[in-house]
Amino acid sequence: MQIVDWVIVGAYFILSAGIGTYFTRRAGRSVQEFFLSGRNLPWWLAGTSMVATTFAADTPLAVTELVARNGIAGNWIWWNFLFGGMLTVFFFARLWRRAGITTDVEFVEL
Repeated sequence: MQIVDWVIVGAYFILSAGIGTYFTRRAGRSVQEFFLSGRNLPWWLAGTSMVATTFAADTPLAVTELVARNGIAGNWIWWNFLFGGMLTVFFFARLWRRAGITTDVEFVEL
């Protein structure tokens, strides 16, 4: 790598550390603050966040495997994920918000 490359990489790390330090000072100190944004998020945004955490870099590979194994009918399996995600956002997110819980394990224990 050339000197310009090292300068760019170093500047990136310094910028990342600065942003992290800034938001660490602004952040709350409790688990509730970290996971639930101090319960200031609207229910639909929290629900959308819950659904978004189920997707990862390997999700397209999993969908490809479902279709390869089950044929075109395999599409119905991953379409169920969409409907389940919508159910999570519009039904469970409201219940979780009203129950005042932090994790899905607490929701199951209700």
